[in-house]
Amino acid sequence: MLKVTRHGINRLDLELSGKIDADNMRTAIDTLISQAEGIEKGQMLYDVVEFHIPSFEAIAIKIAHFPTLFRFMRQFSKVALLTDKNWLQKAGEFEGHLFPGMEIKAFHRDQRDAAEAWLSE
Repeated sequence: MLKVTRHGINRLDLELSGKIDADNMRTAIDTLISQAEGIEKGQMLYDVVEFHIPSFEAIAIKIAHFPTLFRFMRQFSKVALLTDKNWLQKAGEFEGHLFPGMEIKAFHRDQRDAAEAWLSE
């Protein structure tokens, strides 16, 4: 499940926990797009509480929505990724290189204060 919370005019907080199936993915994409409306050069705090590989159907839905998701990602200049999985930290920071103008920095989950401070810089 992906929980999305808007903080002010330019920030989204995302919390990922548990398995993602096709219905969860559709809901998550719709929620992300609607919550991000009007954000420019925004910040995102993405907390990966528990990660499971999404279902095949969920991945297919995400792929079908790539154009929309690319537009969504261009609305953000900084993403702080909270996860205790080293491979997710590295993958997340690599993903930042795919989006010009966006910086993704990974933190361990117990470094939330540092992540918040970095977003505020």
